Amino acid sequence: MLKTLRDITQAVAAADDLQSALSLLVTQTKSAMATQCCSIYILEEQQLVLSATDGLDPSAVGHVKMPLTQGLVGLVAEREEPINLADAPLHPRFKLFTEVAEEDFRAFLAVPIIYQKLILGVLVVQQADERQFSEAEEAFLMTLAAQLAVAVREQRKKAEVKSSPDQCYYSGTSAANGVVIAHAMVIGGDISLEQEDYFATDIEEELIQLKYALDACRNTLSALSQRFDGENEKEVQSIFSALLLLLDDTSLGGEYVREIKLGWSAVSAVSRVSLRYIDQFLQMQDPYLQERATDIRDLGQRVLRELIEPQKMHIEFDAPVILVTKEATATMLAEFPQHKLVGIVTELGGVNSHAAILARAFGVPAVIGVEGILNAGIDGKQIILNASRGQVLVSPTPTLIKEYRSHISAEKALQKRYSKELSLAAQTLDGKRIHLYLNAGLLSSLASEVAEGADGIGLYRTEIPFMLQTRFPSEAEQVEIYRQVIQAAANKPVVMRTLDVGGDKPLSYLPIIEDNPFLGWRGIRLTLDHPELFLVQLRAMLNAAGDSEQLHILLPMVSCLDEIDQAIAYLEQAYLEVKQDIHPQLVRPKIGIMLEVPALLFQLEEVSQRVDFISVGSNDLTQYLLAVDRNNPRVSTLYDCYHPGILRALKRARVECQQYQLSISVCGELAGEPIGVILLVAMGFDQLSMNQGSLAKINYLIRRVSYADLNELLEMALSLSSGGEVRRLVTQYLRNNELEEFL
Repeated sequence: MLKTLRDITQAVAAADDLQSALSLLVTQTKSAMATQCCSIYILEEQQLVLSATDGLDPSAVGHVKMPLTQGLVGLVAEREEPINLADAPLHPRFKLFTEVAEEDFRAFLAVPIIYQKLILGVLVVQQADERQFSEAEEAFLMTLAAQLAVAVREQRKKAEVKSSPDQCYYSGTSAANGVVIAHAMVIGGDISLEQEDYFATDIEEELIQLKYALDACRNTLSALSQRFDGENEKEVQSIFSALLLLLDDTSLGGEYVREIKLGWSAVSAVSRVSLRYIDQFLQMQDPYLQERATDIRDLGQRVLRELIEPQKMHIEFDAPVILVTKEATATMLAEFPQHKLVGIVTELGGVNSHAAILARAFGVPAVIGVEGILNAGIDGKQIILNASRGQVLVSPTPTLIKEYRSHISAEKALQKRYSKELSLAAQTLDGKRIHLYLNAGLLSSLASEVAEGADGIGLYRTEIPFMLQTRFPSEAEQVEIYRQVIQAAANKPVVMRTLDVGGDKPLSYLPIIEDNPFLGWRGIRLTLDHPELFLVQLRAMLNAAGDSEQLHILLPMVSCLDEIDQAIAYLEQAYLEVKQDIHPQLVRPKIGIMLEVPALLFQLEEVSQRVDFISVGSNDLTQYLLAVDRNNPRVSTLYDCYHPGILRALKRARVECQQYQLSISVCGELAGEPIGVILLVAMGFDQLSMNQGSLAKINYLIRRVSYADLNELLEMALSLSSGGEVRRLVTQYLRNNELEEFL
């Protein structure tokens, strides 16, 4: 069953166009269910349109339409549930369409195709005999419809792009504000097997490229095979095992090599071999052997992706581009040529994933959750990315481009106005001083950013240099990086977070495969398990700081007091080693923890006896309090840092830290958002750390609000029942105070 479902879904997803996809769907489903008729109706403008059939009159395709209130098909869509009838004409909602020639069919089974609560269409199978389709048949069709929903949605979106070559509009969720106009560079979309034939200029080089591609495929397939083997999904595991065997020198892997030795490039060789064998297997009479063509196609596309797309990241582009990909990892963004990356569009990912955070750190506009854009054929096309509104416009008209260029100029003028006050202290109208710090991860322009108004570096993400390496950086390399950071801060405080990888921040040279990575081996958990790495990093930080009092060390993902005690013991060991061997006048740094795990909210008194400060990671704290994966677009609407429960937790933390004389700041994304800053300042937070792009704007805002007024606003916000109500309340406050520009 799994194999059949996979084959049908992959065939639909890989089809060249929507009509071909739907035709493949009905033909293969009819065959799989051994029935006499299969049809699919697609919802268009509140009408169900017969879009493909194998068993009804093909001339009726595109012509038979019915509203949701008519017929059995309409009833399935209306109720959003399957209907299974032994004799369909006896049902009161049965409606006969003579043009489709379905008079001979009695048995009727139909299921809705639903994508994220929206009806896309209805899948129907019919048979002449009066009989009830079995529970197994009904379950198969329902499972197939659920798997097909994404493929059908993407094919429809692809069809919309092709039918509207002049301009096409997509929407998603803003992850990093800004507006930019550039050409798209798609990474991770469909790879066509039909590549152009090119002769190799250097056969040995082509063989080396093929070897790297095959090794990468083997690693991926092995990991997948092991994962499903561990989950006892033997049927799925066997699929990846079969693909691994095809990579052998005695199978397709050897054929690829032989084709290169005949003089073809690696890409051309894989394409030629794959197409040749697919054609041969499709000509065979044995159905099982015919199905092997799908495996050859799957493998060929995997190898071609490894050959084609890794090179895309390293070529020199003629002009800056907007990266369009399935999911932008933090590693991918760190490796991308920064001067060439002006925007990011993804199908997956969360607003507060670390990739999104990194995009904001780079000042690069980003939109996530854009359905169907990856395989819509937009590679190389000009697009307008209005990340502030979550909009992507493909092939915009000259008039629209002109309008957006004017908008971009206006935004730059606004930012220039904010920047004029950046050298002035961030202080409310009634004298409340707020210290603004910088979140950083890259060395470029760091000195000028700190000098332009930041009170110091509130969060230096040491994992970024680790991501830029192909191995763990040595102690000497880390010392050099940290010394540059401390020097760039010009005698201002520098909070360095120890290595925080895992979750959505993997290291390519330390792969971590877990079922629940955000609840797994990450942050301080990983480094305490690897004291050799932890001690090297601590010594490097201390060595870089020397006799300076600037250094503060921050521990990420702390979940219990024992972890703090262990980390302090290692810090003491590193301190004594550096003091004895390198810096006799070494200053003992302040140490703090990230408040991300909710359990520590109830142990702040004990925490205060161990550390000097707390930095609230609002992104992870929100994720764990709400039990919402911040990278999962399916539940992204539930992730809300303005949820009254989150706000009450933050206020509790601030009040208790004051009680226990424990310094507290916020370094999560909330500290860089105007609405978030209003609420945090109202709670009494006077240390906020944010990305450089938010610094001038937040400084400007703070200088135009009254702390006394904010106290009353906070009490109202905490009494509300949802994050939406909180946003509306603060939005109205900003409007009443003529601060709409911050919305």
